[in-house]
Amino acid sequence: MGLKIKFGFVLTLGLLISQASATDIAILRNGFTIRHESRAPLGETTRLFLTPDGSSFVDVRTAEIDRIEPDLTPAPPPEKNSAEAVSILSGSSPAPASAASSTPAPAALPAQTSAPANSGRVDVAEVVGAASDRYRLDPDLLNSVIRAESGFKVHAVSPKGAQGLMQLMPGTASKLGVANAFDPAANVDGGTRYLRELLEHYNFDLIKALAAYNAGPQRVEQYKGVPPYRET
Repeated sequence: MGLKIKFGFVLTLGLLISQASATDIAILRNGFTIRHESRAPLGETTRLFLTPDGSSFVDVRTAEIDRIEPDLTPAPPPEKNSAEAVSILSGSSPAPASAASSTPAPAALPAQTSAPANSGRVDVAEVVGAASDRYRLDPDLLNSVIRAESGFKVHAVSPKGAQGLMQLMPGTASKLGVANAFDPAANVDGGTRYLRELLEHYNFDLIKALAAYNAGPQRVEQYKGVPPYRET
């Protein structure tokens, strides 16, 4: 599939960008969706800007976009801002560890076997922010996945049995060391770690990684790319 993950400081967008009156959703031919703030045609591709300032974007083959619809879902809580978070959408590499900070790379982090017990109301923005920092993934991407998978419902269960905010299948949750998929912190940590692994496996092809996340890597291999349906 023709999607590239790129980064750019867009100094002047001018008339290239088709600004929406509100946030829009690009619905792809395979059923996946990408929430974006604005978009710009670039030859055979369409650039979808994920942030208002245009600093994070993805390029999708225009032929793979079925339609654009306004995003009528409630906006998630504001994401946690962190100067240390490095977006995979930026194409940046995690900063090397210094003598004062020796945090290992995301791939080397051990699986989280449990998460602190949650009491009271869950701050999804903090949970997403922590996972974003840990695995160097853009919080907008994580929020988009959570919105598509569960609609931000902590106790969501799909017909296939996927559970929680990021809809982890029981087997996947077990492999990731997530003891309770309905614990928001554990679920988002495990789901983000899994998504990071898939992105690395598919050379940061976002569409393939999302397809594997949703339908399973075996389906992506079976169809030599994105399967023509959604699974979970």
